[in-house]
Amino acid sequence: MADVAIIGGGIGGLVSALALHRRGIGVTVYEQGAGRRELGVGLNVLPHAGRVLAELDLLDLLAGIGVRTAEMTYAHRLGMPVLRRPVGLDAGFDLPQVACHRGRLQRMLLDAVTDRLGADAVRTGARVTAVDPERARATLASGEVVEADVLVGADGIHSVVRDRLFPGEGPPRWNGVAMWRGATDWPAFRGGRSMIVAGGNDAKLVIYPIGPGTRPDTVLTNWAVCIRTGADGAPPPQRQDWARLADPADPARHAHRFRLTEVDHHALIAATAESYEFPMCDRDPLPHWTRGRTTLLGDAAHPMFPMGSNGAGQAILDADALARHLAAGPTPEAALTAYQDERLPVTSDVVLRNRVGGPEQVIDEVERRAPGGFDRIADVITGDELDAIFSGYHRAAGNAPEQVRRG
Repeated sequence: MADVAIIGGGIGGLVSALALHRRGIGVTVYEQGAGRRELGVGLNVLPHAGRVLAELDLLDLLAGIGVRTAEMTYAHRLGMPVLRRPVGLDAGFDLPQVACHRGRLQRMLLDAVTDRLGADAVRTGARVTAVDPERARATLASGEVVEADVLVGADGIHSVVRDRLFPGEGPPRWNGVAMWRGATDWPAFRGGRSMIVAGGNDAKLVIYPIGPGTRPDTVLTNWAVCIRTGADGAPPPQRQDWARLADPADPARHAHRFRLTEVDHHALIAATAESYEFPMCDRDPLPHWTRGRTTLLGDAAHPMFPMGSNGAGQAILDADALARHLAAGPTPEAALTAYQDERLPVTSDVVLRNRVGGPEQVIDEVERRAPGGFDRIADVITGDELDAIFSGYHRAAGNAPEQVRRG
């Protein structure tokens, strides 16, 4: 059995540690941060990733801190519904779709790792400054040298490990869209288990519940305002950072571009004490992730635009595949190549699909045809066209009901 060092204690790194431990593989996680800050706002764990968490006995814990989403509504930015679909259990899956707070999910995973693997399984304050991929060796800022049978770079979009494998790649690619996000307690809408995405790639508003509220009549409600403020491919205006606080006036001044009847989004944004800002960035798909006994995982391997609720989910699927292949052998090198061969084509496809809007392309297409709105969606686009975009994306990402059942 290989001994694994994981660089990065985010969602992908922590799920990898749990999946490897479940298969009897020794693992240590090296995280440059303190490890206990609940950063970020909302995310969705789709059934394909929920299957992995269920196998790790974590899905019930996740449902306890989040919301089992029942339906998804895509709407024109002026409020007219474009497509409404059940999701998770309500869509015929064997597993739910769960929306939750990113930081609370990370805390849940960290607690599980330390409970199952021991308190010393996660080394915090361990910033990597150099990597030797062939030897699966990393050097920390303290001067300590970490060596293992396998080194996994799960250190995010600004990955040090990726930079060593592909020096000179440069900064992440910005698509010109600025994103502001926040969450606060708010009265539930449509039963408290619904998600709304209004508007296409140039101007989008996303609202959904991610956990219980502090009062019985509320839910913790996540919102995101995404506005094109620059040119596609221009240098990002700032480093992408989950913890960058925003000026609350910025998302508020864009809220007039949207009309919703079910949620007062102006008041929701104004009531949020803290919001965060970052440019929407990804990176081009790589020709390979693995060199020798070193590989990449999650955002270090395939950072993608947040479309279709697939960023964290694809990292979780990576973790499962990595553990399966390392347990099967026959050598670390062979296992990492098999892991790469399974996951790289799928994630590269999702990255490129997300660049053009993912399943939310249904909104872009409708707004292209009817920029001023419509009375009947059937006068604008057929149901077959809508379903081809929505279902085709989820099948490509591995999140169709038959794919999740098949596992």
